[in-house]
Amino acid sequence: MTAPADILPLRDQLKSWLFDDALPLWWTAGSDHVRGGFFEKLTLAGEPVAAPRRTRVAARQVYVFAQAGRMGWPGPWRDVVSHGLRPLLGALTRPDRLFRYSVDESGAPVDDSAQPYEQAFGLLALSAARQAMGPGHGFETLAEGVRAAQATLLGRPDGGVHDDASRTGPLRANPLMHLFEAMLAWREAGDDPAWTDLSNRIARLARDRLIQSPGGALPELFDLDWAPTPDAEVEPGHQFEWSFLLLRHAALADNAASRQAARALIALAERTGIDSARGVAMASLDQRLAPLDRTARLWPQTERTRAGALLAAIDPDQGWPIARAGARSLLRYLDTPRRGLWHEHMEADGTFRDEPAPASSLYHLVGAIQALDEACLKASS
Repeated sequence: MTAPADILPLRDQLKSWLFDDALPLWWTAGSDHVRGGFFEKLTLAGEPVAAPRRTRVAARQVYVFAQAGRMGWPGPWRDVVSHGLRPLLGALTRPDRLFRYSVDESGAPVDDSAQPYEQAFGLLALSAARQAMGPGHGFETLAEGVRAAQATLLGRPDGGVHDDASRTGPLRANPLMHLFEAMLAWREAGDDPAWTDLSNRIARLARDRLIQSPGGALPELFDLDWAPTPDAEVEPGHQFEWSFLLLRHAALADNAASRQAARALIALAERTGIDSARGVAMASLDQRLAPLDRTARLWPQTERTRAGALLAAIDPDQGWPIARAGARSLLRYLDTPRRGLWHEHMEADGTFRDEPAPASSLYHLVGAIQALDEACLKASS
């Protein structure tokens, strides 16, 4: 089945925005060409905002430009990847091989903690660099070191992960989700069977313990026995994001249980997490799946787009309409006076906040645009 005719112009608009506007801007204005690394935010006029430099931003920008190279961007993506790897593997790496949370502009530690979220994105960046630049650079050896150090400090036998070395609760679904993403990426890029084993364990944990019955939602916070905490919210964006990763796992492992769980999460997010008046995924729901925060950040719209795009490969009738709705919503966020930037928050009344664009969101945008592009190319082949 070919892609619907109205999907292709949406894909073309998004890909043109990425290649012609966003990537050049975030390399020229979003990178610190004096001290190295990347700026955390750009104002809507394209000016950098001073702030501590986080591992997640350096890692995400490495991932962004490595993926851009794989997508065919003709710009200097190799230079940007190398530019980002220097601080990531330098000032942002602790002596124990784990990534610290943040440094200042000079590279001095600001927050030396080794949080699982930062390890996940460090691993993801190394996998993207390995896939884009090929073997012979030692990326998998570095990643295996991070994986082993994190397992010792923060890991759980069930595949879960603690926030810090105290191993107290709550347990958070978000960093575990991104570790799942990194494991899947290395399952494709690497040779060590441990990547496959850990990705399988996280998939099983998500299906068996994190997704709740009845209701079918995957909340954000859990106690040490994987029971949702009373204040745990349900984020529609993360329902889409988990579903995308479970669909990837299903494809790599030929796992019907992951495929079924992914489809159920997408259906739940579409049924309970979309504000139909604005056509966007809301920020959060309570555990009864009633709206809790009706604001709508950019990133849930990207996750809705890429979940729909991946679903289209196995169920075009369900997947393409979701991808279409997500892509259309994204174009509204990208309508800024300075091309290559975006609005980060939509208020409940449909207006956008006047605030800088965070560099960290470019990772979400690239993921959505790449997934949509690949779905269109696959449908046309």
